[in-house]
Amino acid sequence: MKIETGFLNRILVFDDQEYRYQVYVPREFQRSTKWPVILALHGGGEYGSDGIRQTAVGLASAIRRFPDRVPAIVVFPQAHVNGEPGWQGTAGLVALAALDKAIAEFSGDSSRVYLTGYSAGGNGSWYLASRYPTRFAAVAVVCGFISEFHGQNSGIFYPSLVSLSEGDPFASFAKQVAHLPIWIFHGEVDPKVSVEESRRMFAALRALDSDVQYTEFQGVKHDAWNAAYDDEKLLEWMFKQRR
Repeated sequence: MKIETGFLNRILVFDDQEYRYQVYVPREFQRSTKWPVILALHGGGEYGSDGIRQTAVGLASAIRRFPDRVPAIVVFPQAHVNGEPGWQGTAGLVALAALDKAIAEFSGDSSRVYLTGYSAGGNGSWYLASRYPTRFAAVAVVCGFISEFHGQNSGIFYPSLVSLSEGDPFASFAKQVAHLPIWIFHGEVDPKVSVEESRRMFAALRALDSDVQYTEFQGVKHDAWNAAYDDEKLLEWMFKQRR
């Protein structure tokens, strides 16, 4: 039986609603092997229900350029346009459901499940990593944020990931994810998501002696995902981590 590989269309039904997503399966795929799995969360510009737009940028683009670097199953869910705050809403649960389906279908290794996302997907990565801390072996966050935020293009309001009553929200949030290997990326002159979001999170995690790295791209604006996912060292680092 011929095994289908590449970017595959998939559908799941959650709360009686249909969600389209894609799963990347490497050319070398064999069911007899356990594969690492990456859950990749898109940004605010890729909301929709076509199941395709979320693979036009970010990690999917890097895979198309450098497929040999990604010997893994990669899950690309898509958040609907429904007024919810991205992956903090129903979309986060759908993403985890798509992840579980892909692990079952494509011989995923539950000890090597990785989480990454950019912009609103960076916020979603922080959110899911803090709410489901035992699911992931490592997290890579690109131009993400934990503070409350208004999407400049989408108009969506993203609540803060920690109580506004916390004296230092970054220190408080860092305690929730400090056990995870984390790599943070941000553009130095990002006009949409302040670079201070990543600088302060990095500092808070370092203060807890967390296994954290931070890369700031000089002169780069909001599209730090291009440089981040084109960096071969990111995936090499990711695949070394186990839960």
